[in-house]
Order: sequence, then C-alpha cells, then structure tokens
Amino acid sequence: MYNVFDVANWFISKGDISPKKLQKLVYYAYAWYLTLMNDSDDELNNRLFEDRAEAWIHGPVFPKLYRKYKEYGSEAIDSDVDVIEFNKDTEDVLSQVWEVYGVYNGNELESISHQEDPWIKAREGCFMYQASNRVIEDTDIFIYYSQRLG
Repeated sequence: MYNVFDVANWFISKGDISPKKLQKLVYYAYAWYLTLMNDSDDELNNRLFEDRAEAWIHGPVFPKLYRKYKEYGSEAIDSDVDVIEFNKDTEDVLSQVWEVYGVYNGNELESISHQEDPWIKAREGCFMYQASNRVIEDTDIFIYYSQRLG
C-alpha cells in the first residue's frame, strides 16, 4: 500500500498543479482505485492508501495533504518531487485519472465533485459554507463510482 504523498507526488510531477487541483486528483485516484480493485462494497480491503477524504466546503480534501501544500494558495506546487515506482495496476489507474481529470483546473474539479453523491452525502445537514470534517465513506465511494462504470 502506498501513502497519500506518494500519489500526490505522481500528480505534482506532471506540472502546473494547484493545491485544490491536487486534492481532487488524489481523491479521484483513491475513488477509482477503490472501485476498480474491489469486487463488492462488503469487503473494501484494497485501498490506494490509508488516509480518508473529508467533505470540506470546496470538495474532498485529505487533511495531511492540505497542511503540506496550503502555503501555495492557488499557485502551482513546485514540481521537483520524488516519484516512486507504482505497480502496473496502480500506474494504470493514476494514468487514467490524469487523462480524464487532469484537463480540468481546481475550480472545475471542485464543481464536478460537488455534483457527486459521496461528497453530497457526507455534507448532509451542512450549510453551503459550513466547515465540516466528515469522512467521505468508502462504501459510498464504491457504490457511486461502480454505478458509473455502467
């Protein structure tokens, strides 16, 4: 199993990534890996990393990742990072996430995530601009993205 920074560095190495865009790309990598590498929502043992996304105002956020890169604000993160070698399945998921979601900026990815059930469900009962640290549940992620596979 990898850690949230291993995955973040893979995306940062692609260049021109703001902290907000990074959060969403790492979230989508986590979500799609969880969906593609598990057979049912009963046993979600295959996770990309242990950290869990929280349903913050601006979409899914991994707090440790936020704390590390918040100083960049809306600027691109320095892309001089160490990138580890991932196994073939993980590299494939990361590449697909980059291909699909990498074309969007952070605000566009925020908007996309705000229309998806896992974030919406975790934010139930919260006002639009109310802070929340509720975890986006793996079961909700798996069910939602499995349905998108059609």
